[in-house]
Amino acid sequence: MYIALLGRQPEISIAELERRFTSVRWFSSETAIIDTDRIVNVQQLGGTQKTGRVIMTLPLRDWRTTSMKIVQHYQKAWSDFEGKVTLGISTYGFTTNARDVQKTGLTLKSKLKASGVSVRLIPNQDVSLSSATSHHNKLGLSENKIELLVVKGRDSIILAESTGSQNITALAARDQGRPRRDAFVGMLPPKLALLMVNLAGLSTHDKAQSRPRILDPFCGTGVLLQESLLAGYDAYGTDLAEKMISYSEDNLKWLKSNNQLKGSWTLHEGDAMTTTWNGPIDAVVAETYLGQPFSAPPSPAKLKEVRGNCNHIISTFLKNLHGQLKPGTPVILAVPAWRHIDGTFTHLPLTEAIDALGYRQITLSHVRNEQLLYYRPDQVVARQLLILEA
Repeated sequence: MYIALLGRQPEISIAELERRFTSVRWFSSETAIIDTDRIVNVQQLGGTQKTGRVIMTLPLRDWRTTSMKIVQHYQKAWSDFEGKVTLGISTYGFTTNARDVQKTGLTLKSKLKASGVSVRLIPNQDVSLSSATSHHNKLGLSENKIELLVVKGRDSIILAESTGSQNITALAARDQGRPRRDAFVGMLPPKLALLMVNLAGLSTHDKAQSRPRILDPFCGTGVLLQESLLAGYDAYGTDLAEKMISYSEDNLKWLKSNNQLKGSWTLHEGDAMTTTWNGPIDAVVAETYLGQPFSAPPSPAKLKEVRGNCNHIISTFLKNLHGQLKPGTPVILAVPAWRHIDGTFTHLPLTEAIDALGYRQITLSHVRNEQLLYYRPDQVVARQLLILEA
């Protein structure tokens, strides 16, 4: 059993986990339990900051009492530990402060020193270590580099040992290091692209002939294609602009030169509203046309115009796509939604008429579909994530 520390928008993060694993449930407002025998690799997840293997469950208590239990447990468990321990402690959900968390680490370090075990303690500037600090110190990546995750949930407390933190350096490199980028067509973050690939719910295979193939009909500079390849799938991209196909080709060649890729890719020019794609297509994952960017909420007349244009393009695309897919094929789309000053959103009309376009909207167990909105605090145009099935 594992615990996952979810991202900035936890509803989207738990949706990804639910589609990738069989048994997932909320533990607190920022964490989820993954009940699986499979190894959970945080680097294969776009919406999870840290993962940890659950060591024990404790009754609800304050931090002082919980801290004593942790020290008692590891004083015994690590009494004959060979080699030096690098230790970090992160707490979630407790009413405490960084000094008290650091004090717990110092107490454990003192107890273990008496048993002849050497401990290097990572200083706590806050009650939890940042993902960057955890990853920089390689916590959770070997048996002597350990981060304790102590999470207070609704009914109990979980003590877990980290199995790794999101590699934000690698994500930034995949974003900013690509030779071809174009802000005009949008800047899809690689971690969101990976999350969307996982929402398809596919499994990977070692044999090339059975490797699932993901289509992106709005491929742009190829961010979704690169994350599909890194996740172990074959990738198939089309775009209306020849320039974007050229950019995607350059970016995927760059990706291959820096990574060991098992999959292959196919690229060609094509209008998503009229193109005929070549099979097989095992899933469709795409950021569709989002319309023009806005730095402030548009006027009602302008919003009506942009919304109508986006709805026409995406609806026509979906009608064209439907007849080319096998029944049950997952279709994961990021479509635009516009945020108003009061925090409410205007959605595309098609989101209320999915059935009429021939698709079924998949309902998740732990999050409502309307909560699947990805945006930054300063953004007007949000990405509404649709999890559909042909």
